[in-house]
Amino acid sequence: MSHSHPTLIGWKESIDLPDWGISDITAKTDTGARRSAIDVENIVELPGNRVQFEVAADRRTGQLKKTVIADIEHQTHVRSSNGQQHERYFVATRVRVGETEKKIELSLSNRKHMQCRMLLGRLALSGDFLVDCSKSFVTRPNRKPKVRKR
Repeated sequence: MSHSHPTLIGWKESIDLPDWGISDITAKTDTGARRSAIDVENIVELPGNRVQFEVAADRRTGQLKKTVIADIEHQTHVRSSNGQQHERYFVATRVRVGETEKKIELSLSNRKHMQCRMLLGRLALSGDFLVDCSKSFVTRPNRKPKVRKR
């Protein structure tokens, strides 16, 4: 559901991951990062090229968690901002930012010491979003994250 004109977003936005039943998670838009990442715990590789992990949707308490099972898109070595290399799983899911929804790839990583649990990189932003780094929560107000129980 892309628009012909890019959606204006801020450096931080409240977004949804509808396939995973997670809404209002705070994501940092990072035009300096090529790929997107999400903070997860307890990663377990499953048979059939799948992976299970827990998303901690609420950064403040760490209590709001959702267990997700997803297909592994690929694995690769990623160099983090501190220069260390790590083997990471990549999964695909839909993301909704404002009225724009698209499928993106996410690196499963440990971001618990970062300000935002999720990072939207250039590949996810490309063609659909224009970032105004002087603003935050342009598409909707900051709200507490929600996790839909199955």
